[in-house]
Amino acid sequence: MKQFMDKDFMLQNETAKKLYHSYAADMPIFDYHCHLSPQEMYEDKPFESITQIFLDGDHYKWRYMRSMGVEEKYISGHRTGNKMSDFERFEAFCKSLEYAIGNPLYHWTHLELQRYFNIDTVCRADTAREIFDRANAVIKEKNMCPSYLINCSNVAVIGTTDDPTDTLIWHKKIDEKGHIKAKVIPSFRPDFMLNIEKDTFAPYIEKLGKVSGTEINSYTDLLKAAYSRIEYFDSVGARISDHALDGVPYFEGIDADAVFKKAMSGEKMTDNEIKAYKSQMLIDLAKKYKELDWAMQLHIGALRNNNDKMFDLLGADTGFDSIADYSIAADLSKLLNAMEKNDELPKTILYTLNPKDNYVTGTMLGNFQAAGKGGKIQFGSGWWFLDQRDGMTDQMRTLANLGALSKFVGMLTDSRSFLSYTRHEYFRRIMCNLLGTWVENGEFPANYDTLERIVKDICFNNAKEYFGVE
Repeated sequence: MKQFMDKDFMLQNETAKKLYHSYAADMPIFDYHCHLSPQEMYEDKPFESITQIFLDGDHYKWRYMRSMGVEEKYISGHRTGNKMSDFERFEAFCKSLEYAIGNPLYHWTHLELQRYFNIDTVCRADTAREIFDRANAVIKEKNMCPSYLINCSNVAVIGTTDDPTDTLIWHKKIDEKGHIKAKVIPSFRPDFMLNIEKDTFAPYIEKLGKVSGTEINSYTDLLKAAYSRIEYFDSVGARISDHALDGVPYFEGIDADAVFKKAMSGEKMTDNEIKAYKSQMLIDLAKKYKELDWAMQLHIGALRNNNDKMFDLLGADTGFDSIADYSIAADLSKLLNAMEKNDELPKTILYTLNPKDNYVTGTMLGNFQAAGKGGKIQFGSGWWFLDQRDGMTDQMRTLANLGALSKFVGMLTDSRSFLSYTRHEYFRRIMCNLLGTWVENGEFPANYDTLERIVKDICFNNAKEYFGVE
């Protein structure tokens, strides 16, 4: 029997161990997509307790606790005012985690305890107090704050997720303050601009007009304002955009300007009008991304805010989302093809949240690659609910079967937690085990010069080259 989560955790053969310990373990982290707060990074306030770091805002843990029947006051009570003490909340989490066999949270949590607090104690009901006190002592001793957690994690680049109307003042202040070793860059996330069917659309357009100094009365005006904000983001260091797409919108033959004016006047739009507007906006934004050599991320397949009662209580991003079941192949092909026609398809990363679309996504890449730009179109890492061993392994197997795994830009945290950098370690162990298994099975030669390059490229080098951030 193997020891629980020892130095060879998840490395199931000798080749995997060599690949991880010799090549992967010490590579820097290029975390090109996350949801960390730039303001929190700048303010850099010391954390008060392990509960604050572990549970506040981490909806992965919230979902699991709910599945274990934990009362909401122990989970999100700090948001509703029905707050239990930090220890009571942490104890409730430990009581639940004790039985989380097979859940990646079990591994993530213990990696976080080991790497940041030097605690090897297993989380259980009867160890909650010991872990809580020991972790809090470390927090106090090290004056643990966001910059401490980032700087000790060997992070080279952090890509935050930012609305087009954001001033990006905190990114500028972080750069000026110099307390964070990693380069913190903004990413352009124009969801409110695209979601024309939402009640938030018209008020948002008014806000965008004020921020960009543009009177927005038409689609052309809107595009001018959007381009202005993209150029501003670029001046502050942005090299990446991000789009959250439920399905993939595509429809031809309906004028985007007519749909825009309809929405602004409060008229009801048809589904095809909404799709036509969204697809045209994506095509026009992609043109600007290509001009500036940005990468475009398309996150496809989430079904968000399913529980109205809890949405009214807690808002979005609190653990009530799931996987959607859309048909994406035809519309995704048409959308990318429309961008490609005039050589206006930027570097693009396609993420699918539904594993049924792995092979759809993996084969779509090959339709739009470019000479001299290996891996221009990427199959993004296992995302959200697929951010676990099976999901990440399936994604890499699919990419290897259908394309060039060696050009893969690797892992990202997609997280709101400053402890989530251990997920890069988790990914790297899984990746090295997959490669090592192929070598051990005689499916790839034990040429360590080649293997070293593949491992280091996937861990860091490919992302550095792809995004062009020094």
